[in-house]
Amino acid sequence: MDRGTEVGAAPSRGAGDGAVEHAAAGRIPLAVVVVDRDGRVSHWSTGARRLFGAPREDAVGRPAVDLLPVSGALPEDDDPAPYGAYAAYDGLGPDLESSLDGGLAYPAAGRARLTVAGPDRIDVLWWAYPLVGPGRERLLVLAADATGMRHEDDAVAVERIAPGFALHTDFPGAEELARRLPEILPSMSVGESARIVAQVLELGYPVLEFSQNDRVPVTPDWGVPRRVERKARRERVARAAAFGEPLPRDVQDDGEDLEYVAVRERLEFLNEVSGRIGTSLDLSQTILEVSRAVVPRFTDVAGTYLREQVVAGEGFPEGVPDTTTMWHRVALEHTDEPGRWDDVVPVGEAMPFPAHTPFFQCMTTGEPVLVPRISEQMGHMIAAQFEKRDIRPLITNRSMLVVPLKARHVVLGFMILLRHPERVEFNDMDRVTGAELAARAGLVLDNARMYTYQESVAEALQDSMLPHIAPRMAGCDIATRYLPGTLLGRIGGDWFDSVKLPGSRTALVVGDVMGHGLNSAAMMGQLRTAVQTMAALDLPPAQLLRNLDDLAQRLGDSYLATCLYAVYDPIAGELHIANAGHIPPVLVRADDGRSELLDLPTGAPIGVGGVPFEAVRVRVAPGDRLVMCTDGLVEVRGEDIGVGLATLCESAAHPAASMDDACDTIIRALNTRGGRKDDVALLLARLNGIEPEDVAEWRLSLDPIEAARARAAVREQLHVWGLAGLADSAELMVGELVGNAVRHAHSRQIALRLVRGDTLLCEVDDDDHTLPTLLSAGPDDEFGRGLRVVSTLAREWGTSRTSAGKTVWFELTLPRR
Repeated sequence: MDRGTEVGAAPSRGAGDGAVEHAAAGRIPLAVVVVDRDGRVSHWSTGARRLFGAPREDAVGRPAVDLLPVSGALPEDDDPAPYGAYAAYDGLGPDLESSLDGGLAYPAAGRARLTVAGPDRIDVLWWAYPLVGPGRERLLVLAADATGMRHEDDAVAVERIAPGFALHTDFPGAEELARRLPEILPSMSVGESARIVAQVLELGYPVLEFSQNDRVPVTPDWGVPRRVERKARRERVARAAAFGEPLPRDVQDDGEDLEYVAVRERLEFLNEVSGRIGTSLDLSQTILEVSRAVVPRFTDVAGTYLREQVVAGEGFPEGVPDTTTMWHRVALEHTDEPGRWDDVVPVGEAMPFPAHTPFFQCMTTGEPVLVPRISEQMGHMIAAQFEKRDIRPLITNRSMLVVPLKARHVVLGFMILLRHPERVEFNDMDRVTGAELAARAGLVLDNARMYTYQESVAEALQDSMLPHIAPRMAGCDIATRYLPGTLLGRIGGDWFDSVKLPGSRTALVVGDVMGHGLNSAAMMGQLRTAVQTMAALDLPPAQLLRNLDDLAQRLGDSYLATCLYAVYDPIAGELHIANAGHIPPVLVRADDGRSELLDLPTGAPIGVGGVPFEAVRVRVAPGDRLVMCTDGLVEVRGEDIGVGLATLCESAAHPAASMDDACDTIIRALNTRGGRKDDVALLLARLNGIEPEDVAEWRLSLDPIEAARARAAVREQLHVWGLAGLADSAELMVGELVGNAVRHAHSRQIALRLVRGDTLLCEVDDDDHTLPTLLSAGPDDEFGRGLRVVSTLAREWGTSRTSAGKTVWFELTLPRR
């Protein structure tokens, strides 16, 4: 024992001996063993090897009862442990085997005494701590050599040495154990070792009782006696050896002890790096954290390269990289003077690497490549790939380590680490440290990469499912917004839409599938497609919701959705609206700026089944604004939804310079309250209407001569509107459509309508439900050319079914004024 670490004890009061003062050791070498839930050794310290003789590689993974002093345990012939049969110490309760078997939920201590003494065998003092928590560790065992507990200043040996526990002790050694125990559990994470320390201190600090009276704390020594000053010097040597720093002149290598401290320094470094990287799922931030974690402690220059597809957030082909693989330089940290590397090796540059370079070797083998010193020849070889830039002064004579950044056996990138010429070269231990560092960094980068990739996929999926609505429809202007619910849930079931209908009408839709994620988004896509299809059939709003509910029932009963469907007729100045469990829309009147929630029959959500839906008609004036949104905009956890609806009405009434500004005003008013978790869909429509003088209608009979009458009427009306330049094309197409209607209609009149708006719209209605299609007419065919002419001359054309038959329409672009 090192006398400088002894702890004084109270006087011994042995019977008949009088008061004899002695000093008892308070810091002793300890064996530290951790047993997992399967009863096998998961940690075996250097002290355990010295006490029991088994090396760590033979002990870890073996049943603990084969290695530790259990009553009656007899070693096998090939058992490396030096002890023989043990018996439990009398009067100290259960033996160690009870703790190893998991039969004790409380700490226990004892002395295992040899039944047959021998010169190379020892009595053992032990303490056993049951461990609880999320890890696999079940038991912590501390053990010490009992035969070494002797009074060093007296010839009389201490006969009674009893291990025990002290609760709520003020022994200074308690703080020492709390501080040092993590250092003798180097294979565990900082969190796990801290948890074990907390449980040890809670269950009781280990103590020794001498001569039945004196109790002193047990503070672990590391198996090598040394004074504090000597230890500090050794740790400086170990730090220097671990990270290539100059060695102090006043110290010498202490062999195994120095190697142990050096390994511990590297483990602490890796733990520190692990704690500094991965604080964000942002790929750029993660790259900077990885680079800055190693400079300057481990290296002087760190350049990080990633595959081009990793930077772009894309997938890449399987297999080993080759000479065509492009690598992006994404970060460069160094300790040189500012700007020295910026022009020569700029961040953001992409380049391939030739097969003869150490970088190519690293990326293809997935193993670190160590170059103790970059020679002038190698420096020239590396510099050859940099056009018009000479990097040789930056790299020649430096020590280089290239480490791969891997995840799931795939090389995502690599790091080039360089040390200054005056610094100690990278060695094999640095290669191992660099490989471990790169492995941890690779996993963190892959997590960030996958998150970035999944986020872009989610955004692309959500963007593909939401329509790109034209800002202007017949008689109305439209603006929309979509906000994802949370950063971790980019996909939702909210949607909006607009559909062009016959008669210059527009269908406006907002819906919300309950729930989040891909399933909700898929359900939303199905319902949105169904609404578009049924809207094209010109179904009344209540009937459309009825059919949508039936469809949801056929798709399954796992999801519910709310939906608000409105048809705007700009000629009649009317909204026809039906509601399926959705929050009501807001109508802002243009004349006085007053806003109101429209009083609609609520209806049941889509998917409930078997419920009726009602539609109402609302008169609107030119300039009125309709606001439709999902409940994620107005609903906040812990707040009455009425507050959000009131805020919606108030913000919707604010004047705005444009439709986009009006949307932004609403979003700012409602999205800054906090607590929003749901996604948001918002549709704002300004109902401009169409003036009567911009509409011309005619009723035509089923007489073939009506085609000529229609052509003349259209030409005359276009001259009145000042659109004579469109007359020839419009007259030709109207004649074809009216002629087809006369040929296929049954018993009702034909309707012809011209509407002057942003475009010139022409519609022809008849009572035939069969939609016409484009045909390939031959030279001798009498029919089949009409729609081909329309398709060629029109800006846009189409057909749709109506309740009475069908509508065929075309649009022409108005001349610029």
